[in-house]
Amino acid sequence: MSVFDFLDLHGIPYTDKELISQAFVHSSYVNEHKTPNGNNERLEFMGDAVLQVYSAQRLFEIQPALPEGLMSTRRSNLVSEKALAQIVRENDLNDFLLLGAGEEKTGGRTRDSIMADMFEAFIGAIYLDQGQETAFSLLDDLMGEHIRETDESTYDYKTRLQEYVQADSRKSIVYETISVEGPNNNPEFEVAVKIDGLTYGYGKGSSKKQAQKNAAKDALRKLVQL
Repeated sequence: MSVFDFLDLHGIPYTDKELISQAFVHSSYVNEHKTPNGNNERLEFMGDAVLQVYSAQRLFEIQPALPEGLMSTRRSNLVSEKALAQIVRENDLNDFLLLGAGEEKTGGRTRDSIMADMFEAFIGAIYLDQGQETAFSLLDDLMGEHIRETDESTYDYKTRLQEYVQADSRKSIVYETISVEGPNNNPEFEVAVKIDGLTYGYGKGSSKKQAQKNAAKDALRKLVQL
């Protein structure tokens, strides 16, 4: 899958493929290859601004209305390096990242800072290519559930499953996408959750994240009393 397949899957139009591809070019790659458009740092600057406006607007729209201090805190959490890197992981966007050989060998592809910067650049490119409405539409797909999680005292089924399994640190959890069905603008994902290679739950959803949550919920029902 390419980034353009990913955009097609989410029903996001695009025109300037070079601009969007540039969002995934790390400076270490430019240092080792002669690329015509350079790295993604300028796009990262633009994407950071788009994310700030997007998260502020969506938090402002929540009812009942949130106080200003709480909106500020939640906006900071939503656009933090850790949160953006998690969105990249959930959607396998780092598969499209171009890194230099040295950065690749030292784990750059899974480093939070690099993934977060790449995501900002990606959003910046979509904004420049298609405008705010399209950029916000993509962000709704990728971040909408994070926005809606307004009660900071709660945590989702994936977190609960992780905490349950961490009681035995030797065990690992893997979410595996089994299928993606339906039209590009209304896909349905099916995901299996495996613990040490054994399947414990299945889940479906309109996004990979939602399907993973439902799979974790299914697994927890079999492992613990909810």
